[in-house]
Amino acid sequence: MSEISAKLVKELRERTGAGMMECKKALVEMKGDIEAAIEHMRKTGLAKADKKAGRVAAEGVLVVSASDDNKHVTILEANCETDFVAMGDEFRSFAERLADIARSQNLAGVDALNAAEFAPGVTADERRRELVAKIGENMNIRRFETYNAGNGVVGSYLHGKKIGVLVEISTGDLELAKDIAMHIAASNPLALDAASLSPEFIAKEREIAQAKAEQSGKPANIIEKMVEGAMKKLFSEVTLKGQSFVKNGDITVEQLLKEKGAEVVRFTRYELGEGIEKEESDFVAEVMAQAKGV
Repeated sequence: MSEISAKLVKELRERTGAGMMECKKALVEMKGDIEAAIEHMRKTGLAKADKKAGRVAAEGVLVVSASDDNKHVTILEANCETDFVAMGDEFRSFAERLADIARSQNLAGVDALNAAEFAPGVTADERRRELVAKIGENMNIRRFETYNAGNGVVGSYLHGKKIGVLVEISTGDLELAKDIAMHIAASNPLALDAASLSPEFIAKEREIAQAKAEQSGKPANIIEKMVEGAMKKLFSEVTLKGQSFVKNGDITVEQLLKEKGAEVVRFTRYELGEGIEKEESDFVAEVMAQAKGV
């Protein structure tokens, strides 16, 4: 076929989301066969995506997918390289769809989600790689967590796109669950209570408290009380139940739960990009490189 019609190019654009020139080039190479052009674009796109796989992706979004009864809820982190892409509708829609798939299929990990069907004939990982090729940034499905509550309910809270929380409580009080999720986002507890803290953490903190107390030169029995006081203060700062409730500083979260006849079963707090070592980059140079197709 010597001439590629504008109508055919338009149809390919609508089906792939790719640029006009890329669509026309693919149609020319495949002699006007639109199905062959789609397959060709997918293959070349995936190859381009693989070249970007080593680039650091520390920006992105946190999204939540919840069932109507809030008993089945998933929080998911998807990463990209720049905040500009993270704010785009296409990337967010991709992440939200992933969270829906993870929750509805009760998937157990990122590998299972990557292999899941995102659209007819396309896996989630293939769709990710297509987006990488189209947008020009590395993207990753980093992690997700799904809660399936029994008799209780799952509350969630997103603080912008930087912090996300799930918390399961033993009753059906969704408002309480959401309030506690908001508290966890703000106060970042390390554990539910003192018994949930790691023995290593407690031993290290006790060692520090002991060393500080001994510097006072007071008798051993007083030092012991000083250490216990320091540990009690620590537990009130780093455990969920010990912390003062953010919406009412006169009571602790533990007291709030007792008032409501509820217990926290578990909680998860994600902070976007935590633990990822970011690279310093020249933004102008990066844009120029992408414009040149590097």
